[in-house]
Amino acid sequence: MMSKYYLKRETQRKLKAFQEYRLSNFAWSASLVIAILFLFNGYDLFERTVHIPFLACAGIYLIFGLLQLLVSVKIKKDVLEAGAIQTSTRIFGFSLIIALLTGNIFVAIAALDMIKKGKTIEYTLSIYMALTNFCIIMISALNIFKPYVADLFVLGMGILLVISIIHVLTMILISSFVKNGTVDRRLLPLAYLLIFTSFTGNVFSLLLGFTLLSKIKNGNKEVPVTWIDILRRLFRNSMAALGLLFITVLLSVSICSYFTFEYTLAIENNYSTLLLPPSLEYPFGTDDFGRCVFSRIVFGGRISLLVGIISTLIPVLAGGGLGALSGYYGKYVDNFIMRALDILYAVPGMLLAIAIVAAFGANTTNLIIALSIGYIPTYARTMRATVLSVSNFEFIEAARACGAKDHIIIFKHIIPNSLAPIIVKATLTIGVAVISTSSLSYLGLGVEPHIPEWGNILKIGSEYLESKSYLAVYPGLAIIMMVLSFNFFGDGLRDALDPKLK
Repeated sequence: MMSKYYLKRETQRKLKAFQEYRLSNFAWSASLVIAILFLFNGYDLFERTVHIPFLACAGIYLIFGLLQLLVSVKIKKDVLEAGAIQTSTRIFGFSLIIALLTGNIFVAIAALDMIKKGKTIEYTLSIYMALTNFCIIMISALNIFKPYVADLFVLGMGILLVISIIHVLTMILISSFVKNGTVDRRLLPLAYLLIFTSFTGNVFSLLLGFTLLSKIKNGNKEVPVTWIDILRRLFRNSMAALGLLFITVLLSVSICSYFTFEYTLAIENNYSTLLLPPSLEYPFGTDDFGRCVFSRIVFGGRISLLVGIISTLIPVLAGGGLGALSGYYGKYVDNFIMRALDILYAVPGMLLAIAIVAAFGANTTNLIIALSIGYIPTYARTMRATVLSVSNFEFIEAARACGAKDHIIIFKHIIPNSLAPIIVKATLTIGVAVISTSSLSYLGLGVEPHIPEWGNILKIGSEYLESKSYLAVYPGLAIIMMVLSFNFFGDGLRDALDPKLK
């Protein structure tokens, strides 16, 4: 009995050491789940009609899911028998890259990760960078089927295609000129080019550009603990990497939608297209005013990200500053600040937000202020606890002994060494802020009703749950995906910043 248990644990340990196996398992399981979702949407129980496009998508995802399952079985066999993934198995990954054309990014990521044996952080970043740009192009290209497109649609798509070609070439160059973490100096112009192309919101392009630039400038010499090491640990967590991918795609689409999406389709009434079912022209159907739900969700993501980020940034600065002063000076300053914040902390955040919005009116600015005030005490407490610990370190005592002034010690030494828990908390708070924004908008106390925001879209869709359920399902899924992405990314970032898990 003990022998069987030991062999099982040993097998799990061997397989866990291969990221390719973990990604492959996640890819085939995610593909099968999406295939089931498409299958359910392929048949309308109330109208008893069959939607061929949804059934076709279900079949495509099912096929690639089963192919990826076979790859997982082959990887497991290779690892247990030979202790490594065979070259023939890696070559099979080239055939699965075609899944990208169907929008199956899970299988595409697993395939691109599998085809290269010795993967560097630069290669991993290039994969996610290229996939992000591909997703933007695929999402934006759906506007071709609409009655009319944005005036800058052709220009925007042309720029995206050029950037996409640059990113694919970058993958090839990195595969050739980055060996064992050493970056060839000839990639310096490429690093600047990648930083420039990140204006589309592609976070991976920005990270890759700075990674290449940092290594080239430092002669490929790295100190023991750097942000590059944090990136390596972060991308070992597949869920955290996928969470960051979804956040980046949403950010990029929000920025590129200024050029590739027509805003009038999301806000202007069109009584000739009332409550149309999902189609190529309207991928998520139309609402009771004839507005394109797909376009509304795209523009709604812009509002959710804006409110979530700003309503988190304000308490980070305000609460972090108060917590730093409280923890550093202590005594009367600490007692005064913390007791004042305890009064604010005693009021539930959501109740406080509702009271502020009800008193000053429902609009985006008041919503941001209302959410921000409620988060200040938690950030102040977190920063205070960290500052109390950091203040006892020897380098702080050395700074005092050298005659450094208090504000220099606080801003130059203490706060930079206290940011890790604040950064992790901020990533998790953004997800909470998105839920709060959608909840208040659903109640009519958030963003103005005429603005396409996920809570507003969900409120309209909830009135048609029995007949047109997809009007509520799609914005609900968007909220769930964003919150889960920030939570997964926050959990992965917490593990990456934890010195005990290096």
